[in-house]
Amino acid sequence: MIQERLKGTGVALVTPFKEDLSVDFEGLRKLLDFTLDGGVNYLVVNGTTAESATTTAAEKAEILRFVKQHVNGHVPLVYGFGGNYTQHVVDSIRDIDLNGVAAILSVSPYYNKPSQQGIYQHYIQIADASPVPVILYNVPGRTGSNITADTTLKLALHKNIVAVKEASGNMEQCMQIAKHKSEDFLLISGDDLLTVPMVCFGAAGAISVIANAFPEKFSRMVQLALEHNFKEATTLLYDIIDINPLMYEESNPVGVKAVLQHLGVCSAAVRLPLAEATAGLKDKIYKLL
Repeated sequence: MIQERLKGTGVALVTPFKEDLSVDFEGLRKLLDFTLDGGVNYLVVNGTTAESATTTAAEKAEILRFVKQHVNGHVPLVYGFGGNYTQHVVDSIRDIDLNGVAAILSVSPYYNKPSQQGIYQHYIQIADASPVPVILYNVPGRTGSNITADTTLKLALHKNIVAVKEASGNMEQCMQIAKHKSEDFLLISGDDLLTVPMVCFGAAGAISVIANAFPEKFSRMVQLALEHNFKEATTLLYDIIDINPLMYEESNPVGVKAVLQHLGVCSAAVRLPLAEATAGLKDKIYKLL
């Protein structure tokens, strides 16, 4: 059952770039080894943290192929795939090689600011068309609209919609989902610092940004929380509480790439309109590290 494979820590992988801003596959190999050695449970390719807005379709396909080949079934793969034109998303699903992909993570339509009915119909069409299960992704800070708990719970009734990544920051909304969802529908934290309290009331883990840089610590934190050892989980949570805001100070994944550069995993390069971490941000990060 796919839901069992999506519990614990998923890493929203960055896309490493060379200094000329081409995809750095050697850096990606090092990142994959680094996160897998840290004990994470699954990997998310082509999500927001991967700078999917500024990679081409050809690059996305090559990155997915590379990750599949390197991971070789060791952990499940989730592929980020969505958009704000429903028919285009539906038509494009057939062009993606989803063999070896456990599920797709599909962000709520951005920019259009659709109604709840529009969001519902958008996801129903994607779920009907997708050959693999669908994870909803609610991130109002990026999309400009929220998927309410009622809409999420209605969508959860679709046999091909198996989870929601909740990054609204609205804990009451998350609790309503946890209270009313079926046992086999997963609530996944989309906010690293809220993961432990969300697991406390029913979340199955997290899809994490900071786990790129601290995979062992973060995956251990989540596992302890899932075992209801909240005292030790909270101790690990407090270890990242000061550095986590710096991951977003100049937008994601600018901060976490600065950490990865410091750790020797990959460069801090990002594509415009994002800009590489300033000297001031790097200095704050390095002092905490």
